[in-house]
Amino acid sequence: MTFSLAVLGDSIAHGTGASSPADAIGPRLVRALAEDDVDAALQVVAVPGSVSAGLAAQLRQVARADLAIVVVGSNDLTRLVPPATAAALLGDAVRALRLLGADVLAVPAPDLSTVPWVPPALHSLVSNASGELRRRQTEAVRAAGGVAVPIGEDLAARFKAQPALFAADHFHPSSAGYALIAEALAPVVRSIARARTAA
Repeated sequence: MTFSLAVLGDSIAHGTGASSPADAIGPRLVRALAEDDVDAALQVVAVPGSVSAGLAAQLRQVARADLAIVVVGSNDLTRLVPPATAAALLGDAVRALRLLGADVLAVPAPDLSTVPWVPPALHSLVSNASGELRRRQTEAVRAAGGVAVPIGEDLAARFKAQPALFAADHFHPSSAGYALIAEALAPVVRSIARARTAA
C-alpha cells in the first residue's frame, strides 16, 4: 500500500533556501520512509510566503493523505498576525485534515530571534513573540486532534551557533538546515507510517 504524505504551510514547508528540491523536508522524509520499505507518495501544496490564513486554500488541493505535515508561523510573526488568530486558523486546518482521515504533525513557529539579520536589541522581543505564537499553536493543534512537534525549540541553539544552517538569504534554512529539521521529524513520521501500513 502506498503511504500518502502531504506537506502544507510556508516557504520552509516548500523548501526555499535548499540547494536542490530533493533537499526539502518532504523529499527527505520520503527517503527516510523508503529505508523502512514504505512506498510514499508525496504531495507538496505549501506556498512560500504563506501565513496561516493561506492554509484553507492549500487544503482544497489535498484529496487524501495518510499523514499531513504543516509548517507555518514564521510569516505570521513577520506580518504581525495576532497569535490567537494565527493559532485558530492552524487549528481549523488540522481539524479539516483529520476529517480527511489524516494523521497531522504540525511544526509550530520557530524562534525567529536566531535569524542572523534580527538586531541583537530585538532578540528578546522576537524570541518572546515567537514563544507566544508557538504556545498558542501547540494548544490549538492538540485541541484539533493533531500532534505538535516543537523542533524549533530544540534546533534554535544549533541554528544560532551554526550560520551554515541558514541559506544565503540569512532567513531560510540551507540544505544542511533542512537535513536537521527532517531528521527531527523522521522518527515520528516513521512511527505513524509503520502503524498505518501495518493496519
